[in-house]
Amino acid sequence: MNPREHFLAACALDVAVRKPGNVSAASPGHGMDAAHFLASADAAQQGLFERGVSVGARIEAAVGATLAVAGCNTNLGIVLLCAPLAAAWERTGPGADAAVLRAALQQVLDGLDVDDARAAYRAIAAAHPGGLGRAEAQDVAEPPSVTLREAMSLAADRDRIARQYASGYADLFDTGLAALAARGRPGEAVAADAAAVQALYLAFLGRFPDAHIVRKYGPATAQAVTTEAAVWLARAEHGEPVGDDPAFAAWDASLKARGLNPGTSADLTVASLFLAGTLGRLRLVTSP
Repeated sequence: MNPREHFLAACALDVAVRKPGNVSAASPGHGMDAAHFLASADAAQQGLFERGVSVGARIEAAVGATLAVAGCNTNLGIVLLCAPLAAAWERTGPGADAAVLRAALQQVLDGLDVDDARAAYRAIAAAHPGGLGRAEAQDVAEPPSVTLREAMSLAADRDRIARQYASGYADLFDTGLAALAARGRPGEAVAADAAAVQALYLAFLGRFPDAHIVRKYGPATAQAVTTEAAVWLARAEHGEPVGDDPAFAAWDASLKARGLNPGTSADLTVASLFLAGTLGRLRLVTSP
């Protein structure tokens, strides 16, 4: 599989598996269903994986194509995370290990410029993510005067996706890949089944207050959801198939009833699945 195929597979897993608070095939919500996300992934792929194109141009093209088919913001965070990874993979080619890909990604992030920021800002403004608010410096409502990485660094303390640009994707490499690796044997690809995807999702939501919830409802509500998730994370880390527990589906329904969508945690999950796939650490299964 090439990176484009790994991206589509990661997006398909995103909605094939129940992740409480998020849209899935088993559980639509927030005015969306799984079909919106699958159509969005298919639309975004061309822009994301256009060879030789800048990161900002990838983001703007992918978001524009998504809005044309979905009519709403379904994957802005996924696109923001995956565009630099796609550009880094072009530098390494197939067969790169994590260290090589991480070094290439660092080069991509170091090379981001003001044009990348301007394109990304246009994409973010078009997607109009919920609860975005205003920033004191380099607000997305105004043309940026700094590079995309510098702009993301300004937001890194309040947005976990922005933090990846500032940290060299530390959460994906150090938390996401580790959560997946814990599901299998050393040196073997992990089966991308429901239990693995849910454990990965909980590794983010159960540790870090979700930035999407913070923006819309404040840090106290986000921390309360993380506290709820931590209970499920502990069970998943002990190897329990938490998705089989009816209480897991009930928690999903409860989050949706409260209007709480841990979208950032889902975005980090998809990007981690994409990253693991390109590194050969993920083995797709017929029924996740």
